[in-house]
Order: sequence, then structure tokens, then C-alpha cells
Amino acid sequence: MTSIHYMSATQLLDAYAKKLLSPVEVTRAALDRIEKLDSKLNAFCFLDGDAAMESARASEARWMRGTPIGLVDGVTATIKDVVLTKGWPTRKGSRLISADGPWSEDSPATARLREHGAVILGKTTTPEFGWKAIGDSPLTGITRNPWSFEHTSGGSSAGAAAALAAGMGALAVGSDGGGSIRIPASFCGVAGIKPTLGRVPYYPPSAMSILGHCGPMARTSEDVALLLTVLSGSDPRDPYSLPPITDDFRDGIRSGLGVGGLRMAFSATLGYAPVDPDVGALVIDAVHRMEALGAVIEEVDPGFESPRDMFDVLWKSGAANVIAGFPADKQELLDPGFVEAAREGMRFSAVDYVKADFVRTQLGKHMAEFHQRFDLLLTPTVGKPALPVGTNLSDPAHERDWIDWAPFTYPFNMTRQPATSVHCGVTQAGLPVGLQIVGRYRDDFGVLQLAHAFEQATQSWKRRPALAA
Repeated sequence: MTSIHYMSATQLLDAYAKKLLSPVEVTRAALDRIEKLDSKLNAFCFLDGDAAMESARASEARWMRGTPIGLVDGVTATIKDVVLTKGWPTRKGSRLISADGPWSEDSPATARLREHGAVILGKTTTPEFGWKAIGDSPLTGITRNPWSFEHTSGGSSAGAAAALAAGMGALAVGSDGGGSIRIPASFCGVAGIKPTLGRVPYYPPSAMSILGHCGPMARTSEDVALLLTVLSGSDPRDPYSLPPITDDFRDGIRSGLGVGGLRMAFSATLGYAPVDPDVGALVIDAVHRMEALGAVIEEVDPGFESPRDMFDVLWKSGAANVIAGFPADKQELLDPGFVEAAREGMRFSAVDYVKADFVRTQLGKHMAEFHQRFDLLLTPTVGKPALPVGTNLSDPAHERDWIDWAPFTYPFNMTRQPATSVHCGVTQAGLPVGLQIVGRYRDDFGVLQLAHAFEQATQSWKRRPALAA
């Protein structure tokens, strides 16, 4: 039987409906788990056990009456600390943001979780302003990987992924400006989707502007689909938010629709990205499993040159904009790497930025044409397993920034397409590896359908880190 800590949201809801479990039991177990493990992992930067238990008791009463108020009533969830949560501080991993507040507003994602009855446990860690793919910040220190405490959980949804992998909550809200949901999902062996831009309203906007997406994370793609259904919809505070949807993203993946006949492209390198041999072997094995399910797969690169330099302009210009809002004499309190990225961003001209945005638009057009031939694109999520803590680069001789060792994710922030990471195996050293599934613009359903089919066929999501014992 699945441990209560690792029950999916779907399993919890079924148990609540049958009165086999109570939200109070589940929340108490999650808080006990956090108390036991988080001193080692550092996944949470803010925890409110009293508020969580109050929410759990209210949910229990609703379930006893048979009147749950939403799709995730009583399910434990966490919020990344770049997403506003009324009454709780949102410090974005920075010592320059005071905890004093006032914190009087919920972001759209937080509001939707409350509307659907979720039990919000607390806020999860992030590198400062979500600027990098490593899980540490001057404010909160290092967030570690439940599979190996000597390795990073990834970032910037660092604590979200670590908490899920450690069984400290069933659902998580993350954000992704260049891979910040998918990279930690890959490193920690969980699932997460960067939805189509605007599918989940994002307010306040990302520090990196239009590159930023808000999205769901969980241990299974079915739960990711559930949470995406909860979070989706329009919000007037986000001008890019898409119209409301009436569909449940779970309906299609539960309908028995398979992947037979889907046309997929597989690119092991995108034509330019290095890949660790262990990672490459696991991803190729995952592709063969897709073929066994009936998918028609062609090994082909999507055919664009690396957009690294143009992404760098967009990303670091965002960093420059953030740092401009703080007094110069306070910048010593910031992450030195973030300061350096911002200073590089300040050297870009307006023409540089417009040129980079033009390349972003052309890349979106290119991928739209590519998807006339292929329903989905498969790649590694990250070409490396999790990096050791305390390191920002996997190969300092050939890398300048995190984007050099994570080249598979950020192109699809530029194109606004949906992309998910699904757990596809563990390296010989015992570190998880993710398979990235990229879909057509607005085809979040197709991405999740394939991810769920893969998980059902391989049962990969059942693999647990050693600390699960």
C-alpha cells in the first residue's frame, strides 16, 4: 500500500470520498514529515502549521457533509516563494525584501487553490528572484535533493520539487522562466509542466517578463493535469492570460486514448546540446518505450540554431530591471551571481533587446511550422543529472552560466509552447533523469496525455528516493 506521504492527490480525493482518510490526518502527517526531514532538505522558507490544520478541519467537515467545494478540497499543496500568498511574506529568496509586508493579496494561482479547498502548507524556496537553475539563495541557503543530499534539487522551483520528492505535500505551484519547473522536476524525479503562456495567469509578472510561466508540479502527470485544471483561467491582472476553459485536463488522459498514431520527433541534442551518456541512454530507452505504445517517432532535430545569446539578452535584461529597483548600497546583500547577471544586462541596448525579441518571435514561427509535421517533440529535459551542491556549472571550462548546461528548456519559454518533464529513470549514480515532452502552442492536453501514458506503461513515478524509507 502507498505510504500516506506518497499518495497522489487523486488517491487522496478518492480516500476522502470513501471516508477512508481525513484531510486532518493527511495534513498532520505532512507537517510531521516536514518537521522530520526539512532540516536536512531546506525545501520550505515559510510554514504555517496552524493555518494548514485549520484549513484541514474545515475540509474534513465538508467531506463529512458530502459537500467538497472544489477539485482539490483537502489536498496538501505548497506555493513557490515568488507567488503572492495573502497574510504570508513573499520574499523571492532575497534579503532585500522585508517580511513585514503588508501581504494583502493572493496571486491568481493561490486564489484558485483556496477556491478549490486546498490545504496550503507554506512557501517553498527559490534562488533570488528565480534567476538560476540551482537551489540556493542568500536568504534561505541551500536546498538539497532528496535523492542525494550532496546534490542540488535544481531551480528555480527548488523547494517545490524537493518537497514533492520527499513526500512533504501532494501538489506544488511553481514558475518557469527558462526551465524552472522542468529542471528541478528532472533532478528530483517528479513531474511538472510549463503550460502554454497565459494558461495559468501570472501576477505579479515574472522578473523575466514574457519568458515567465506559472504552472503545476506533482509526483504524477495525472495530478499535474488536475492542478492545471484548477489553476487555469483568465485573470485581469495578467494581460496574457488565456480565456477560461471548461474542460478538465484529466478527462482526455483518463478516457483510454492512447498514443498510437501520434507523430513525434525525437531530438537527442537539439542539434547543439551536449548530453551525459547516462542521461542519453535513459532518454533513448524512454523513446523506445513510446514506440512500443504505438507512437510513430522520427529522430530529427527541430532545425533551429541555439538561441542562447538572444535568451541571454532577454534574461539578463530582466535581472537588470529588478536590480534597478534597489539602492546601490544594498546590492551587497544580493546573490553575487545575480548582481553580475544584472550588470551584464545593463550593458545591452534597447536595440539588442528588440533584436532578441524578434528572434524569439521567429523561433515561435519556426516551431509552429515544425509542428505541422509532428504532434510532439521529445528531448532530454536536462543533459546532465543533478549538479553537486555549491556548484553553478557542470563544466567550467566550457560554460559561463546555468543556461549553458540546461539548453533544452529555455527555447520553449521563448516560443510560449507547453512543455513537461516526466521521470524516466535513474542514473548509475542514483540520480533521476527527466524526459521533456514539447507540444504545439496551446496543446497542453497532448503533452499531458503522452506523459500520463508513459507513466502508466513504465510505472516510473513509483520510484522513490532512499529517504522514503
